[in-house]
Amino acid sequence: MIRVFNDLEGISQAAARIFSKAAAQAIAARGRFSVALSGGITPRRLHEILTAQPYLGQIRWNNVHIFWGYDRCVPADDPRSNFQMARETLLDRVPLPAENIHPIRGDLPPAEAANQYEYDLQEFFGENNPIFDLILLGLGRNAHTASLFPHTPVLTETQHWTADVYIAELKMYRVTLTLSLINRADQVVFLVSGTDKAAALQNVLEGAYLPQEYPAQLIQPNGEHPLWLVDKSAGYKLTDPSEQDRFP
Repeated sequence: MIRVFNDLEGISQAAARIFSKAAAQAIAARGRFSVALSGGITPRRLHEILTAQPYLGQIRWNNVHIFWGYDRCVPADDPRSNFQMARETLLDRVPLPAENIHPIRGDLPPAEAANQYEYDLQEFFGENNPIFDLILLGLGRNAHTASLFPHTPVLTETQHWTADVYIAELKMYRVTLTLSLINRADQVVFLVSGTDKAAALQNVLEGAYLPQEYPAQLIQPNGEHPLWLVDKSAGYKLTDPSEQDRFP
């Protein structure tokens, strides 16, 4: 499903409602809520909303467990770190126990960081049935998501839940969740904002199925379509209004 909003504020408010509802349902059912955060700039406003009322008091933060869809292989205090961004905009501003935060160890060598993250996930979920309650994802201008970049070996990884990947154009290693884990999630939500994402969004949603070229096409949680929250700037190239819900 595609929901088109006027702007990033609309996307962020909708995502906060989804986050809160998913948390309440998961905690009622299983006593805990597991969520993987997205990186980049787009989720900053969502984080700010979650740290204010009503969500600050509404969400049972003691039962929330925070993970990441990917992170860069940099120290935790590096400005490029998704963990650092989330720490500044969310983690330090809600009553979240330290043991409920599960970062990717970007200070380790990439392969070791990936192995350590997979071990942490196995400790949390058990080894056989890893199901996130919610995974938040973004979309890159080249149609990548998490760190599933076009024509990289990680796109065909089926044995591991995590992988390290070298992004040549960025000259940087990253650690990412793999499709084998992402596609088991109860709910996957994309947050996409800005005209620079419009061509990628159109290719992913309306273009030919070319997953090596447009890796976000591979995101099919439990065989279903994810939910896309996009603003008008990102969605202006979409041509099929019957597939879209529009919101102020």
